[in-house]
Amino acid sequence: MTIQILMPALSPTMTEGNLAKWLKKEGDAVKSGDVIAEIETDKATMEVEAADEGRLGKILVQAGTQGVAVNTPIAVLLEEGEDDSALAKAAAPVPAAAPAAAPAPAASAPAPAAAPAPQAAAAPAPAAQGGGRVFASPLARRLAEQAGLDLKAVKGTGPNGRIVKADIEAAKAGGTAKAAAPQAAAQAPTAAPAAAPAAAAPAPKAAGIDAKDLSDKLGMRYKAQPNSSMRKTISRRLTEVQQTVPDYFLAIDCELDALLKVRADLNARSKDYKLSVNDFIIRAAALTLKKFPNINAAWSEEAILRYDHVDISVAVATPTGLITPIVKKAETKGLAEISNEMKGLAERARDGKLKPEEYQGGTFSISNLGMYGIREFAAIINPPQACIMAVGAGEQRPVVKNGALAIATVMTVSVTVDHRVADGAQGAEFLAAFKKLIEDPLSMLL
Repeated sequence: MTIQILMPALSPTMTEGNLAKWLKKEGDAVKSGDVIAEIETDKATMEVEAADEGRLGKILVQAGTQGVAVNTPIAVLLEEGEDDSALAKAAAPVPAAAPAAAPAPAASAPAPAAAPAPQAAAAPAPAAQGGGRVFASPLARRLAEQAGLDLKAVKGTGPNGRIVKADIEAAKAGGTAKAAAPQAAAQAPTAAPAAAPAAAAPAPKAAGIDAKDLSDKLGMRYKAQPNSSMRKTISRRLTEVQQTVPDYFLAIDCELDALLKVRADLNARSKDYKLSVNDFIIRAAALTLKKFPNINAAWSEEAILRYDHVDISVAVATPTGLITPIVKKAETKGLAEISNEMKGLAERARDGKLKPEEYQGGTFSISNLGMYGIREFAAIINPPQACIMAVGAGEQRPVVKNGALAIATVMTVSVTVDHRVADGAQGAEFLAAFKKLIEDPLSMLL
């Protein structure tokens, strides 16, 4: 039995991805665990490992293809003993899936809907797509078919819940998961069309002036740079925030001279770390957030979620766009640990090698543009978080101390806060407590 390799969901929120590169070519032997392709998600490029063994019989989606929906067949794997003649039957349903995925008038829906039915009847996994794809090894599928077991009723104990031989044998011994094969086949035609309209829904057109349409009408010359998945995600999320989150902005000036002295002293003590001002900012924010759980929170319609730990998302600029790797449980980490962890995260972010768990989540964000000489700016909240901190450059400014004019290194820090979660006075108290730690850096070491 041939095995279809599907576009994987590499994160809980992934609905589509770009097939960046094939690392195996047609005819190559494939072992379980082999890296066969690279998939570009909305935030990173990730390697895809094979779950089964066999020979790569046919590549259905070519390298460079964009917007491939999750669970779309991208290749066909031949099992041991199978030759290329098996590909004709396996690959036949794939072209029929294209019309179902494309937006089409309601009247033409029945014709393409009928095509996936043979595929659903032939293999249990596609038949279950309407209620969730069943992951099982080829051997487990054969044993289940012979025993008349319904795979949807079998609990998998393999990797990621995959059904393996032992699960089928346990189900047979327990007398569970019995189901007639005709019943499963009968359900398949209804399951396949049900999934088609969801995939066919076109993306809503952005409100406002269509720049391309206007430029074409006015004869303005331009070069069109296709939007990457990351760029589209940034656009969607930030537009959502601007439309749905009632926020406010606060700013405060922090003197850095004492912090710069402590930083220099600590860096001179060891070569195992090299602390940056941003490391101190992350540490100070984490400690302050533990004192202000109403800021380390998120809004939901049922309740305000106050998080147990401080997971700080730190904005990193990459060639393809902004990404926010996370320093998790930052309140439990010292300056050296934060510094070394952040260096590794930033490097992997720029190389597009972050794992989903390294950038998904977070309870608070920090964006620092000080290295560009930006004195002050207001950042956009990173949903569903309730607050983001914007850090400007440290620069020498005139200040008044004890009634006399003096010069100090001053950094302006601002926060954007979701008013549904924290009121203005709470935001101001948080920022004042943060300033106190920055100006008394030794207290961070206690």
